[in-house]
Amino acid sequence: MTHEPEDVAAVEAGAILTIDLGALAANWRRIAARCGEAECAAVVKADAYGVGVGPAARALWQAGARTFFVAHALGGRRLRAILPGATIYCLNGFAPGAVGQFLEHRLRPVIGSLEEAKEWALAALGRSDAQPAAVHLDTGMNRLGLEADELAQARALLDGVPLSLLMSHFASSEQVDDPFNTRQIETFESMRQAFPELPCSIANSSGAFLRRRPHYDLVRPGYALYGGNPTPGEANPMQSVVSLEARIVQTRFIEPGESVGYNAIWIAPERRRLATISLGYADGIPRALVGDNGAPGGEAVVAGVRCPFVGRVSMDLIVLDVTDAPRAERGDFVEILGPTISIDELGGRARTIGYEILTNLGRRYARVYRGG
Repeated sequence: MTHEPEDVAAVEAGAILTIDLGALAANWRRIAARCGEAECAAVVKADAYGVGVGPAARALWQAGARTFFVAHALGGRRLRAILPGATIYCLNGFAPGAVGQFLEHRLRPVIGSLEEAKEWALAALGRSDAQPAAVHLDTGMNRLGLEADELAQARALLDGVPLSLLMSHFASSEQVDDPFNTRQIETFESMRQAFPELPCSIANSSGAFLRRRPHYDLVRPGYALYGGNPTPGEANPMQSVVSLEARIVQTRFIEPGESVGYNAIWIAPERRRLATISLGYADGIPRALVGDNGAPGGEAVVAGVRCPFVGRVSMDLIVLDVTDAPRAERGDFVEILGPTISIDELGGRARTIGYEILTNLGRRYARVYRGG
């Protein structure tokens, strides 16, 4: 893969990350179409899963999203500057004494504990500038949220406080037949009786594709918006959003018995041609993609040919065996993520998940945004 010489990003960068904002918008519309009467929100936490919250949030707004979820108030404040008219929820609630940030920037806390309920009520009751809050119910994750025996007290604490949403979160929705999904829905149905007047939300990306369609009043897709597969084991219904290309900085031949990289964990079985690319774990490429003489590791697509990583992934460099791709030359770009290698495949090869691949995308890439 080559780039025009006048492309500054191609000249200066070791790797180029391209984000297709048109695909991002199409993915949101795809899920919104499944939601029926329910509103389709957009989760843009972790810098929009690594793709950049500014361009992503604007593209999602243009596609029709009006409600957004971030993790912390810091992310909410940043998003408020980008989308002044958006409804913004902060999933992780708020730290003690941080209520002022929520009031100043019109952020909606997701209240998940009695302590938060008490502090928010003291600060927000009677305040015309206080946004309505969401209430998080713990239906089995044991991570955040009110438990069943806390509901009556929470209801009393929040009496008179504006509330806008009752929510929970699936633990296993990517596993369609996991009975835990049904258990969580039933628990949610029981617990919501404490707040019967509130709109409800439980479905994340994979939850939007469950056969039972637990869409309620609002669906909160995240990973699927950015091209991740919400239906593992089946064809990915979402469009690819990110592609990553790395530059070849050197090629060489290696003789039988010679090693590659730190600790000499890969030994050439015969004469091989190698290409070193300008990419490493400082760019978010997992070190677990090590290529040794036993298990398969990472791969790159070089001139249309899949070529394996050999040796350890180092901070700035990875070595490929390009013997089967003889057209690979210094200056060429190779595919790390793209039409051939998905974020889910790369995550699987690194013995992790695509979410981690996305959110660890490094800052040294030249970022190119298309279609927005």
